[in-house]
Amino acid sequence: MADIPAEEYLCTRIRRAEQALMAHHEAVLRGHGLTMTQYTVLLTLSREGGMSAAQTARSCGVTQQSMASVLTNMEVKELIRRDPSPVHAKVQIATLTDEGRAVLDRAYQEVVVLERALSAGFTPAEHASLCALLERTTAILVDQTPTARTR
Repeated sequence: MADIPAEEYLCTRIRRAEQALMAHHEAVLRGHGLTMTQYTVLLTLSREGGMSAAQTARSCGVTQQSMASVLTNMEVKELIRRDPSPVHAKVQIATLTDEGRAVLDRAYQEVVVLERALSAGFTPAEHASLCALLERTTAILVDQTPTARTR
């Protein structure tokens, strides 16, 4: 394995693809005053409806501490509103505001351009194959992560 150049490792290729994707999204989202996490929160809330900070953090793959800061910032920007939960008085439920929905819609119109370009770059069979291969890759990565395995 040591004889293989690092640029040929699958992990290196996956990392380069992920970096290119993130750089694209960050550049697009910056134009809308959003971070990637804020965009993910808007997208999640638009699909799931109101959520607590803990639920939003789990859904977006960040810690509850960092999500608290993200939600506060988004509330200041009037992208979300937080109201007391009808079930738990100490829990705040975040929902999109009209401004949050409008910003999400504008940002999504630019983000989806890349999705369409990627899809157009492959035949339907290649697209289906790539999706299946990426799903299998993700499953292997999760399985190989020590914290993901049952000890």
